[in-house]
Amino acid sequence: MQIALTTLLVADYDTAIAWFRGALGFVLRSDEPREGGKRWVVVGPADGGGSLLLARAVGEEQQARVGDQTGGRVAFFVQTRDFHGDYARMRAFGVQFVEHPRHEDYGWVVVFRDLCGNRWDLLEQAA
Repeated sequence: MQIALTTLLVADYDTAIAWFRGALGFVLRSDEPREGGKRWVVVGPADGGGSLLLARAVGEEQQARVGDQTGGRVAFFVQTRDFHGDYARMRAFGVQFVEHPRHEDYGWVVVFRDLCGNRWDLLEQAA
């Protein structure tokens, strides 16, 4: 078994698609209409790996959770083989970093926020 998708609540499909494509270089894997104005929107890294199902928040309860799906903890981890290049590209795009890059025993890491405010790690593991 493997986890196929992880749902991420967003306020707007198209804004989220643009952000993930521009900020992280993700590709749009699926964008299919569903009943009631919903869409099946899947994005993910170009070279495979996990995928996100972007789900437009509906109703007060879901809307209240947009940007804080994990109670302020880092929710998602993106691994890279070019930490400094990806960091520079993401900064140029306007990604909000909550700290400066740091080198740990396990490699390079920096925490950033997505367009909704969820916290992510950008990681390059040590060889």
